[in-house]
Amino acid sequence: MSSYASLFTGAPADASAPPPQPRQQYRLLLVDDEPNVLKALQRVFRQENYLVATAPNAGEALALMRQGEFHLVVSDYVMPGMNGAEFLKQVKALYPETIRIMLTGHADTGAVMGAVNEGAVYKFILKPWNDDDLRVTAALALEQHDLIRKNHALQQENSKKSQEISALSKLAVSNRSHLAIMLNKHGLLNGNQVQELHRLQQKNREPVVKLLLDKGWVEERQIRDLLRKELLFEEVALAEFSIDPAVAALIPRSFCERQLVVPLKLEGRRMTLAVADPLDAGLMDDLRFTSGLEIQAVMAGIAAIKAKIGEVYGGGEAVDFAELETLVSDTDPYEGIEVVIEDDEEAPSLEELLRGTEEPPAIRLVNAVILEAIRLGASDIHIQPRTKSVVVRLRIDGVLVDKIHIPHQMHQSLVSRLKVMSELDISERRRPQDGRLMVKTPLRVVDLRISTLPTINGEKVVMRILDRNAAVHSLDGLGFGQQALRQIRDMVDKPQGIILATGPTGSGKTTTLYSLLQHNATPSKNYVTIEDPVEYYLDMAGQVLVKEKIGLTFPLILRSILRQDPDVILLGEIRDFETAEVAFHAALTGHQVFSTLHTNSAVATISRLLDLGLKPFVIASALQGIIAQRLVRKICEGCREPAVPDLQLLERLGEPFRRAGLRVFRGKGCAECHDSGYKGRLGLYEVLTLDEQLCHLIGTGASVLEVNQAVRLSGMVSLIEDARDKVDQGLTTPEEILRVLGPQ
Repeated sequence: MSSYASLFTGAPADASAPPPQPRQQYRLLLVDDEPNVLKALQRVFRQENYLVATAPNAGEALALMRQGEFHLVVSDYVMPGMNGAEFLKQVKALYPETIRIMLTGHADTGAVMGAVNEGAVYKFILKPWNDDDLRVTAALALEQHDLIRKNHALQQENSKKSQEISALSKLAVSNRSHLAIMLNKHGLLNGNQVQELHRLQQKNREPVVKLLLDKGWVEERQIRDLLRKELLFEEVALAEFSIDPAVAALIPRSFCERQLVVPLKLEGRRMTLAVADPLDAGLMDDLRFTSGLEIQAVMAGIAAIKAKIGEVYGGGEAVDFAELETLVSDTDPYEGIEVVIEDDEEAPSLEELLRGTEEPPAIRLVNAVILEAIRLGASDIHIQPRTKSVVVRLRIDGVLVDKIHIPHQMHQSLVSRLKVMSELDISERRRPQDGRLMVKTPLRVVDLRISTLPTINGEKVVMRILDRNAAVHSLDGLGFGQQALRQIRDMVDKPQGIILATGPTGSGKTTTLYSLLQHNATPSKNYVTIEDPVEYYLDMAGQVLVKEKIGLTFPLILRSILRQDPDVILLGEIRDFETAEVAFHAALTGHQVFSTLHTNSAVATISRLLDLGLKPFVIASALQGIIAQRLVRKICEGCREPAVPDLQLLERLGEPFRRAGLRVFRGKGCAECHDSGYKGRLGLYEVLTLDEQLCHLIGTGASVLEVNQAVRLSGMVSLIEDARDKVDQGLTTPEEILRVLGPQ
């Protein structure tokens, strides 16, 4: 163990020390009342070098744990007799070093709150699980178990550092200072400054008074004068105090330096403590609780406190707080936290809202929701307050699924936590707000586009997940038919003109545009994109983010880009006449432009452009082609099987589906697709290219009926015909076509 100690103490390793003992084999306990689930869990860990035991209920599991140590317990929630939450609480109480993971397929309030409030689990995972994720989670948990063991050994090795580590583990406070609120009430800070201080405190975990003075918004002398006059706090001259070393040993030096405190004297059960911020309620409460002493706070200047710390603890090298904090951290950082539910119907104050975001359940819940959405490949997260509860819904493969139900009491702190993370105004609950947030996970970095909307049941929050690491698909991988693919390649190979991708929100238009952009991309061209938000990150392109709040709009950026000598321009969306006019002008002056428009079909796009105010001859001259598209769920290849056609359903889908010989398939459900029968999505497309006759009709102002007749004669494959081909190929189902395209 001395070889490990040298990494932390700096002492040279003992060459004569015996070699480290081989790592013991990990023991896992799997608890579930369903035999099939236990077999599936055993299969997950089959290739790992673990000793795996199983139990059908909590009683038998506890009996096994009394017979020998288990490093990791994976438990179901719904079980006869004792549920998973109660079982894991007992495991935590009896075997605190055992790592605990909960699995549940019900996603109900009891499971979520049991995990969140009690700190009884290392991680909360929804059924059906991902095998790889579960293996990685278990491996990380066991690695943490080893670290805890090593930390305990290090503490026993060095008595002085062990005492300091033990003290610091008890004094890991959560700063909850009311100083910023008081300064705000006295006009020395505004609301934005208060929120900024709170955000920095959450990020840096430093006392508010230090952050406040670092910003230079208020002088320290002003703060102390206000505390002395308004709240009658006693101010002391530290130079006059002679501090007993036994009193100083009660609080470690590292803690004093970080929290800007110093113990002065101990009289019976009362400790006098000099502090820089006497309004830090979290610091005072935790010191009272961990020391068992009554704390009397007196006020002193920061410089005087630092000088007294150096005098009392000596000039020796202090233990690094960051290292100690890592060593003493355990699996349950939020133990002993109580959730206080407010029953007051009045709008909460800024102070209450800020305090609510610090509640560990809100932090745990937000992290759990975001990570679960990323794991399941969701595109959107909906936090929707209803009459009886708040529902977390995930949009997976284009379909919303209810995942978690949480109590209304947690809603406000959950929303406030998200607002603080995305730098929104937490005190404004009557108007919609929009923000952005970046989330880093061990495997992925994603951007979240956050939108809040006040409803009669409370604020609804919707988060769009944008994966920074998502790869751009090739044209061949988008699902185009042979004819459509040939037409698109011809359009992209033309050096100028505009190509439009159309369809409703969420139909994959931006994905198609990026595939067009990347097709035949060469270093000899200048590529520029204008988006809101940026959905794919490409090094070869100059990507510009629209910011409406500061006047950085689509038309303004587009005009500026035309002076940047672009060859290819990707315009996120044509919303109005001004944007359309500049885009079509760029297409007429030698640039290749890709953009999107919200219309239902390729022919309807021409009518929409005319409605925006563009002249017919401009459309006919600049427009190269239109790609109308939809996204449907794809049948899981692992469980696809032939199915009997539903004639009534095929009748509703129109003429293409009434033709004889149509083959129909379905997914019966398997572990790979989580029993849904679908996995992934593919596109339905209709591609319209403008030949001479169509250009003539558009340029001369022909009616929509005439344009439609010309398109039919040109042999364009419509959306419903492309859908029929994909159903016949076994790629999707008639039910999915009806959901996306509706009756024909």
